[in-house]
Amino acid sequence: MVTVEGVLRDSQDIVRQVEEFSRDEGIKAVVVRIDSPGGGVTPSQEIYDSLVELKTKKRIVVSMGSVAASGGYLIACAADKIVANPGTITGSISAIMHFANAEELLKKIGLKSSTVKSGKFKDIGSPTRPMTPEEKALIQALVDDTYDQLLDVIARDRKIPKEALRKIADGRIFTGRQARELGLVDDLGGMDYAVRLAGKISGIKGKPEVAYPTKKKSTLWELILQQTISTLVGELRKEETRFHQGFYYLYEPSS
Repeated sequence: MVTVEGVLRDSQDIVRQVEEFSRDEGIKAVVVRIDSPGGGVTPSQEIYDSLVELKTKKRIVVSMGSVAASGGYLIACAADKIVANPGTITGSISAIMHFANAEELLKKIGLKSSTVKSGKFKDIGSPTRPMTPEEKALIQALVDDTYDQLLDVIARDRKIPKEALRKIADGRIFTGRQARELGLVDDLGGMDYAVRLAGKISGIKGKPEVAYPTKKKSTLWELILQQTISTLVGELRKEETRFHQGFYYLYEPSS
């Protein structure tokens, strides 16, 4: 069992878990439990790539929790089978990039910004000025290419013609039941069903025994530090994704 949850900002821990199971000859199949709205493009792609590599050795079944959207759905596409609950929120097949503009705020508090640059696009996305039409076109081209990469993966793995996929890949979300009708998932069921399915397609007789990744060991100081800052980090991360520059495969119901 590998768990992918929350907004995806880093892939290292999940990739480590996948590699651990990949080396274990006693593991015949892996269930990936996804409860994530997606996140950064790069961590989403890295987790997907690690599962694609794992699939050359083991069978993979994805179990979708409450939300498995955007980058979370990209990860799911690496599986042999995708299982969703009827009420799972999935889809949101799209790419997005955020820029914050603080120009009016700076004016109110009497601050001015000066920039010295060697190229006209060096400060593209600066929060101290509006974006020019040329800059918007450049960023749009980047977002479109990132979106196209997502479509390529889904079209290939789910065997859906790309042009047909574009008609539903506009950021809209689906329930698990709707997603099955569209060919985005294979079956409806919970995590227990996904475990049984993983056992069945990998040839395990009887009830599969579920193994979990070994937890990374932490020093006493690390444990104290984690406990002290966890609340603060949680609050900061609520706003981090909205205003941190970068490409995202992310479902954002609050935006």
